[in-house]
Amino acid sequence: MNRKWLPAIGLLVLLAGALAACGPAAPTPTIPSQKPTPASGTPTPIRATPPAAGSILINGAGATFPFPLYSRWFYEYASVDPSARFNYQSIGSGGGIKQVTAKTVDFGASDAILTGEQYKAAPGLQMVPMVAGAVVPVYNLKGITKGLKLDADAIAGIYLGKIKKWNDPALVTLNPDLKLPNQDIIVVHRADGSGTTFIWTDYLSAVSREWKEKVGTSTSVNWPTGLGGKGNEGVAGTVQQNDGAIGYVELAYARQNKLPTASVKNAAGNIVAPTLEATTAAMADFGDQMPDTLALSIVNAPGAKSWPVAGYTYLLVYTDQQDCAKAQRLASFIKWGLTDGTRFATELDYAPLADNVKAKVLERVSKITCQGKPMGDK
Repeated sequence: MNRKWLPAIGLLVLLAGALAACGPAAPTPTIPSQKPTPASGTPTPIRATPPAAGSILINGAGATFPFPLYSRWFYEYASVDPSARFNYQSIGSGGGIKQVTAKTVDFGASDAILTGEQYKAAPGLQMVPMVAGAVVPVYNLKGITKGLKLDADAIAGIYLGKIKKWNDPALVTLNPDLKLPNQDIIVVHRADGSGTTFIWTDYLSAVSREWKEKVGTSTSVNWPTGLGGKGNEGVAGTVQQNDGAIGYVELAYARQNKLPTASVKNAAGNIVAPTLEATTAAMADFGDQMPDTLALSIVNAPGAKSWPVAGYTYLLVYTDQQDCAKAQRLASFIKWGLTDGTRFATELDYAPLADNVKAKVLERVSKITCQGKPMGDK
């Protein structure tokens, strides 16, 4: 399999974490950490550079959903502030929430919205939306590399274990132009605590009463059927390895690993493909609804062009920090990611925040304190 270089020596730990998450059963998918040339779109390998002398290491852990973007951001930000070096462990949202709650990392990352109990366990923890992304159905079906269409009933039926064959009448009706085989569907899901799973099950709960009552929405659920893969990487690899498989991953993983993606009928009744534009449309459907918690579900958006399985991905940071040097650099990095860093997000099919949401987030980040005092006083 084609592998790409990770962008900096400080990110080698990232690759080790991602490889461990995949497990031995599945090939390691490509992580998009190369910089495309504007003229041709052909990736140009990035040369790893040693960290600056006296640089400050900022540790984070959590969601695999934004890992392609964060790895790119950490590389690019090294030229903005050479004194800041980031080490991010792509271990899943559940692991990131646990580690930031235990304060064993400087920041966490999650695609799942924190529960009341999780907020209670981590007083002062703030969710900071960075971008939105699409969770997409990916499949491996011999002879069919494009054109597959699904709707809410079909996705729920497959993941409830009720639709077991690719030539089930529900799928044939949706795909009259495809010759779907009499072949078992191999359902693939996340095995770890996952924000991608949170978005996927949040969507299923929104469109299927049976799913909501029997399974529900969470980072980890009792799956009615299927094989588990660790991380977006593990799910992508398991789908690649099994003919007849279907799974769900963040769009960047599907694109980088050349996995076919299904189009999905949205709440407006239109079949839409997973794209940056469709994710942006889903965000726009919710307008000014972003609450003070800065956490909002955007699945099953009502717009005609909206991708139905979209969600924000969040950094998890404490509003009062204890290490002021790290706090200043972390806050500056967040502001950069939400402004100058957006051009790298769009290259990887993540949707930058709408201006009104971004303004609200930047205002909240500006109020982060260190040891109870504004950081400008430290």
